[in-house]
Amino acid sequence: MVGFYVVVVLVLIAFCSPLIANRQPIMCKYQGNWYFPGIVDVVHHIPYMDRIVKKSPPFGMATFNAKRELSDRDFAIWPPIRYSPRETSIDTFEPPSREHLLGTDQNGRDLAARIVYGTIISIQVGMVSMGIATLIGIYLGALAGYLGGWVDILISRFIEIIQCFPTFFLILAILAWLDPSIVNVMVVIGLTSWTSIARYTRGEFIRLQSQEYVLASRALGCHPLRIMFRHLLPNAVAPVLVTITFGIASAILAEAGLSWLGFGVQQPDPSWGNILRDAYDHLRSAPHLVYPPCVAIFLAVLSYNLVGDALRDAIDPRIAD
Repeated sequence: MVGFYVVVVLVLIAFCSPLIANRQPIMCKYQGNWYFPGIVDVVHHIPYMDRIVKKSPPFGMATFNAKRELSDRDFAIWPPIRYSPRETSIDTFEPPSREHLLGTDQNGRDLAARIVYGTIISIQVGMVSMGIATLIGIYLGALAGYLGGWVDILISRFIEIIQCFPTFFLILAILAWLDPSIVNVMVVIGLTSWTSIARYTRGEFIRLQSQEYVLASRALGCHPLRIMFRHLLPNAVAPVLVTITFGIASAILAEAGLSWLGFGVQQPDPSWGNILRDAYDHLRSAPHLVYPPCVAIFLAVLSYNLVGDALRDAIDPRIAD
């Protein structure tokens, strides 16, 4: 449950990051008018909402500095961290202080703000990449397990071929031919992480085909696709959820490694991997930069693994109540 609570907190931090770290206030009264720039930034995390809800000027202007323009007489509610992840300053390599909770990096950027916004990348990579892997794995596994015969042989051999390659090095080999971007990282991780899902789905479909409800569906003349995805899949999805949970942890770790090597998220966008890379480059002059990204990666991976262990124990019929 502790792991589950940490996962929930990470998701909330990612979604509400503009309310935690932002160079603009959550809400304020400026020149007699009310503005809600921080809240609008949170709304923009919802897909396509940035086209519907626009940030009112002057807060929508990139050149507007709210910290300089707002005076003490203006009412404003500021986030705990008054810096954006890309905001630079002359205060380089500052140690942790009241102004900068985790210090600053070589460009004077607030490390706490970058860690908070790096959570968004980790959650996106984990969810999107495993979403792609789940679609591929469930579809191929369902076909192999239900149809059997030569279809099962072809898909099973293809799975074995993919599993022969070390996943991380396979991802590196593919990304070497692509431009480094977070979209490419998510797609490539998803395209190389579906084999375990396919194997579990195939095994569950083979096990469930002899059940009475499947035989009844066939006797009633149901279409094979209806039997596969309406009757078999809901009963076969439990072991797959365990694999997906572990896969999210692996995807977060893979993204951090790729960003460390320069194949993932590029500067100045924050990622736990490239934050750790910068910290390692300045290990002797600013050792305080190393610990926050390490702790963030450790907690995220450990929490998803704990949730996966709990799911596995919950659905394992060999474990007594």
